[in-house]
Amino acid sequence: MSKLLSMSAAIAAHVPDGCSVALGLQLEQMIPFAAGHEIIRQKKRGLTLIGPISDILFDQIIGAGCVEKVIVAWVGNVMMGSAYNFRRATEQTENPLHVINLTNFSVALALQAGAMGVPFLPTRTAMGSDVARNNHFFYQIISPFEPKETLYAVRAIVPDVTIVHVQRADPEGNAHCWGNFGVMLEAVRAARKVIVVADEIVAPEVIASDPNRTVIPGFLVTAVVESPHGAHPSPVQGYYKRDDAAFKQYHESTKTAADFEHWAKRWIYDVADRKAYLDLLGREQVENLAVKQHAYAAPTDYGY
Repeated sequence: MSKLLSMSAAIAAHVPDGCSVALGLQLEQMIPFAAGHEIIRQKKRGLTLIGPISDILFDQIIGAGCVEKVIVAWVGNVMMGSAYNFRRATEQTENPLHVINLTNFSVALALQAGAMGVPFLPTRTAMGSDVARNNHFFYQIISPFEPKETLYAVRAIVPDVTIVHVQRADPEGNAHCWGNFGVMLEAVRAARKVIVVADEIVAPEVIASDPNRTVIPGFLVTAVVESPHGAHPSPVQGYYKRDDAAFKQYHESTKTAADFEHWAKRWIYDVADRKAYLDLLGREQVENLAVKQHAYAAPTDYGY
């Protein structure tokens, strides 16, 4: 059965107010901006955002008033530094944003524990730092095996929904992805629901032709959305490069809350969907971001 939905239908059906959402899981690439912008347009509220090094999509969703809590290793603009909405939200005296600070590795461990269905995973990470201090995601435990070592137990994270962007998927949600996975696979396996956003929807035969590249199996997927350039301004390997100018422009255009509102009106609220967003971006810029030098993998023979 096809799981294909429009972006608006997928977000409306599977991202309710108050839920926890894991996204931006592949670090600086394949950030699901189109999905995040639809969350903003639908004025979702009370969300918990989960991610590792979390770039400006988190900042945008926070600035739009959608977020109550973040469970992250970092929030900012990787290229430019500060994320102004995030900073404002944490510094406000009334109802400040609730921030749970983890490390990249402890985010991965927490999601892996969720994927395994266990309450925690033991680790040495964060020992000797202040990350675990007064942090209910870390508890000291004693190993039951010799030597009786003191470790941290990192609490499992089970997102209500994980949203990922990939290169291609079939209508059942079987998805090919290549490049940096970050903690995408852990988050997909841990989540109660998964929305796969793909630059293109292809026939099942295309996915079946390379089973080892099928990193997300369809039986884990709740909804599939086709969204060409849906990760812009982040890059998608083999499809388009990173739009550095967009990250710089966002940094310069959101220094105050009023500035952000003006930016969001132009790039989110006044565009109906991703097609309208790309029209605003302009054909010339879209073409400039296209891959100029292809680097194909060697053919793989699955014959027998």
